[in-house]
Amino acid sequence: MKKIVIVSDTHIPVRAKQLPAILLEACEEADLIIHAGDWQTLDVFFELAAYAETIGVAGNVDPWEIIDRFGKKKILTLGNFKIGITHGDGAGKTTPQRAVDTFAGDSVDLIIFGHSHIPLMKQIDGVTIFNPGSPTDKRRQLQYSFGILEIEESTGSWNLQHIFFDKKA
Repeated sequence: MKKIVIVSDTHIPVRAKQLPAILLEACEEADLIIHAGDWQTLDVFFELAAYAETIGVAGNVDPWEIIDRFGKKKILTLGNFKIGITHGDGAGKTTPQRAVDTFAGDSVDLIIFGHSHIPLMKQIDGVTIFNPGSPTDKRRQLQYSFGILEIEESTGSWNLQHIFFDKKA
């Protein structure tokens, strides 16, 4: 079983000074960490990478060194499972629709995106789209959040869920 922590919109140090303990506890058990942009500093990458391999994309408020390192779109293949990763920012349409449009013509099973800070999981044309929300800037949401994806590599089955919590620290 492969355990993947999914996070976006950490906005450190602008919205928070540190990653919350509940997220870091999940990272201790992770085989992989996916970040869907708006890191704001490479320090977030280095902190997450100390726990597990960390893959991500840049968001709309990330500096050039993050854009250069990660780019704006990735497709990750884990066995027969394909994950599209984007931030979801842009003009026109909704954030989920921009994320879906980013992978038009690509064959993916799951699209991970951020930007809106609104946790979301739903199916569009047979593809699951997932926004983990934010672990540090819940905006108008009731709780902070991130995601956990578990993939059973031998069968290809997978389970995806949000982890909601009240406190940042």
